[in-house]
Amino acid sequence: MNRRTLAISEAVGCVVIYAAAVFLHFFYPLSGGSPLSILYGAVNESVWEHLKIFTAGYIGYALLQLCWLRVPFKRYVAAKCAGLYALMIGMVGFNYLYTAFTGRNIPAVDVISSAVIVILAQLLSYVLMTGYDRIGDYFAPALMLLLLYYLMFFSFTIFPPKVGLFRDPVSGGFGLFAD
Repeated sequence: MNRRTLAISEAVGCVVIYAAAVFLHFFYPLSGGSPLSILYGAVNESVWEHLKIFTAGYIGYALLQLCWLRVPFKRYVAAKCAGLYALMIGMVGFNYLYTAFTGRNIPAVDVISSAVIVILAQLLSYVLMTGYDRIGDYFAPALMLLLLYYLMFFSFTIFPPKVGLFRDPVSGGFGLFAD
């Protein structure tokens, strides 16, 4: 594994993931509500839907990276899974932390914080890939966590739990039928 190539690839990934999230934010309305856009695009303005577009970009880029980089598969999957969960926890945690103090979402804070959290998730996966020799030992738990992620990802848009994470602040509704 070439560390320099991996580092450059992770840095490029920050831009690609963010650009994908911007596109996926508008994918649902632009597509006229196609089934693919329901699964990958933001169907409302809830925290979950914003989390979904960033994680979709993260996983999509990770799959592309896996195709062109020569990395040990088990190490890569475990490191990327850790980055994915760090991305999710970071975005949700930071959103609720700062809105607890401000009482509202501030678009500029959302944009900047999501960029920083994407960078940190990419950095974490890089550090685990290059600096932690035993990361491959966590391959099986990582696969289980990825399965759990996909179950959540594909079900919560259509059948969201009735909790704040899934509430559209614009309409007050939940999931696809928030309008």
